[in-house]
Amino acid sequence: MSGLLDNYKQLVARIDALCSAIEASLADQITCSEGCSSCCTAITLFPVEAAALRGALEELPEQEAEVIQQHVDLHAGSERCPLLSHHRCLLYRARPIICRTHGLPIIYTEGDIRKSDCCPLNLSEAESVSGSSVIDLDKLNTLLVAVNSLYLSKSETAETAERLTIVEALTKRQ
Repeated sequence: MSGLLDNYKQLVARIDALCSAIEASLADQITCSEGCSSCCTAITLFPVEAAALRGALEELPEQEAEVIQQHVDLHAGSERCPLLSHHRCLLYRARPIICRTHGLPIIYTEGDIRKSDCCPLNLSEAESVSGSSVIDLDKLNTLLVAVNSLYLSKSETAETAERLTIVEALTKRQ
């Protein structure tokens, strides 16, 4: 399975590097930090992200994985992320891509209009932000869709292109 996730892992590494560079360049303007969980809502994942999350859970010691699974099952259906416990992600190192970019300045297209956004707690005193400090969510999503398509084409599982909730991702057995 790990070979199937190589493209995804490379994309995650690039996104993490981008986010780190943005956080460094805007350090005095970014208030998001460990324990900040206001953006942590229930989301859906591409199958490749679900597989990476499942893989991370399966790599944990059995008892730790069971505790996380029970927590996820207990919080299924909540508006908050089922991996959130005491304002921290239980699978932080394997968190989905959208979680890695939360709070940072983004641009995206909605209909025919380009929009920008960031956590309202961040950049509160910034008059402007350099283009190199903004994530183009459309481009990022295009890359993620391509990586997901490659994963699905090489995967021997019965996974479809349907997005999954975190609960479905972690209870889906291959």
